[in-house]
Amino acid sequence: MNEFLVKIIDAHGGADRWHRYEKVEATIVSGGGFFALRGVPQDANPRRMTVWLHEERSSVSPYGAPDQRMVFTPERIAIEKLDGALVAERFAPRDSFAGHQMNTPWDPLHRAYFNLWTYLTTPFLLAMDGVRVEETEPWRQVRKLGACCEHTSPARSRRIASSRISFSART
Repeated sequence: MNEFLVKIIDAHGGADRWHRYEKVEATIVSGGGFFALRGVPQDANPRRMTVWLHEERSSVSPYGAPDQRMVFTPERIAIEKLDGALVAERFAPRDSFAGHQMNTPWDPLHRAYFNLWTYLTTPFLLAMDGVRVEETEPWRQVRKLGACCEHTSPARSRRIASSRISFSART
């Protein structure tokens, strides 16, 4: 881990603290017009999300019905009954978006792919094996100066963008 990434991780509690935990649970409420545009509107009901911190894995419950949950790994997305009975699944879920346009309708498995794993594991996901982080030139936006980094991820990662610029505002 380079010095820049160490500063980022330390600012969020440090790597030692992060490694003491296996997963995090959060109550989430999601919405907005994007999912409705795709034909899968999101209601405003709270859901329980579990995110495994050291692997790309998450679960959201309820999902689609009170007795169902969504289970995500990069290789598979599934909707299950709470007792584990399979409702629907898709292997290589990212590949199912090939050829999609802005108005291409989604099914519930497409919607399930867009869970919050990256939101709840950032910035620590940048310290995962194979992820390379480099500091770039500061970015000035309006009256804020921010630290920027570019990170690339191994091909095996389906959720972490292969190359992305992140921005952190400093006031």
